[in-house]
Amino acid sequence: MSTIDIPIHPRTKHGRFPWGPRTWPVLRYSQPPRAALIGSALAGLIGAVTLVDNTFGVLITAVTFVVVVLAARSGRLSRWEWAGVAGVLALASVSALRAAEWIVTMSTTLAIVVAVVVLSRAWTWTGIALGALLPLFLPMRVARWTRRGAGSIDLEGPRPVRIGMVAVVTVALCVVFAALFGAADKRFADALGAVTPEFDAASIVGRTLVFLLTAAGALAVSYVALHPPRFDRLAPSPRRTLQLWEWMVPLGAVVALFVVFVGFQVPTLFGGQGHVLTTEGLTNAEYARQGFWQLLAVTVLTLLVIAVTVTKAERIARRDRIALRALLGALCVLSMVIVASALHRMSLYEEQYGYTTLRLFVTAVEWWLGSVFVLLLAVGVRMSGRWIPRAVGAGAVLTVLALAALNPDAYIARHNVERFEQTGRIDVGYLSGLSSDADAELDRLPDFTRACVHGRGLARVGNTWQQCTDPSVSVP
Repeated sequence: MSTIDIPIHPRTKHGRFPWGPRTWPVLRYSQPPRAALIGSALAGLIGAVTLVDNTFGVLITAVTFVVVVLAARSGRLSRWEWAGVAGVLALASVSALRAAEWIVTMSTTLAIVVAVVVLSRAWTWTGIALGALLPLFLPMRVARWTRRGAGSIDLEGPRPVRIGMVAVVTVALCVVFAALFGAADKRFADALGAVTPEFDAASIVGRTLVFLLTAAGALAVSYVALHPPRFDRLAPSPRRTLQLWEWMVPLGAVVALFVVFVGFQVPTLFGGQGHVLTTEGLTNAEYARQGFWQLLAVTVLTLLVIAVTVTKAERIARRDRIALRALLGALCVLSMVIVASALHRMSLYEEQYGYTTLRLFVTAVEWWLGSVFVLLLAVGVRMSGRWIPRAVGAGAVLTVLALAALNPDAYIARHNVERFEQTGRIDVGYLSGLSSDADAELDRLPDFTRACVHGRGLARVGNTWQQCTDPSVSVP
């Protein structure tokens, strides 16, 4: 029997949210389709089996979520949604390819954000920001939605007791025959042991929790897919426009300041090691960090200036469009000069002090911010920035995927080993904390140094462990 969804006003007891019913109504009689309920239960089971001690668990669970959404939702996916599916699966696959926890955690978190943002169909900055926060708004909605769906299940036909008996008999038969086959053939027993999860008390509690969280997550994405919010309606709209001289004067002053700054700072920006050596009190560490924070501040302020200018400036007359393109283009190009400078500074820092996770991550962020300025130049050509929020988000996804494809821990280890071969200096304490991704590169080290790295600062000499006090193994 079909039901009629009645939206509830946000100030009622069923919907205390800071938006109106047109943005994201709470539907009193909405309930999940059977495909969503069954699919979420299966997703929970798959997650409970694969997410514990399985390198492919995140990817398998992500594929299951996609299948659940496609089964619960009618209609075709848009190209943007298919791109989101590809991004989520690519990010989820990082956990199967890399052992470094930091890149796996970053990729998995970004996959969740991409999923909820794409399902919310947002395209403005406001919509994307609120879409990323969707997991905070969903628990009560999904709980009521699921309760209504579970209460409407038709129990006619096989009763739950009979279903349980059939399940118990099936499991018992499989266990008995599997045990007999395992006793008859060792290879079969080994294969069976490899795929059979442990069932001690701690494992049962952990897998039960994973089942509940995974099933809840599948229900949540199904709910958003079927009832997407319209957060883009909350995006502020321009109330008035500025005449040419009103925005051209301040923006022109900012561009002129950029030109003067870059002109005076050419030795600083591209002087490299020579500038550090000839400047009293300046170190490579200060040189690199100053460039990065300079880049970050310039990027944020430039984005703010461009956003306000594009929103407020009139673009009806041809002269307005020419002036806007010229000034914004110059601002972006000058900002990209600072991006190049920051990358150069970080390169000098890494050459002298070695590569670390933080330094590699900062370099990746700098490249991503540089791509933002390239996108802003494209905005100036098209005179339309509607697509820019999604493009910036896609750039962030590609940056993380490129970082994962680089195999960061192996990359860091390789460059530190090369630096050791040239200078005889290596930070064994830091390298010992890298994941197994770095093992192949660390195996190139001499025996004693490799023993220090794998022994976390200790090396086995004869039958005893000794501190790594060899002069060639030092911390810069």
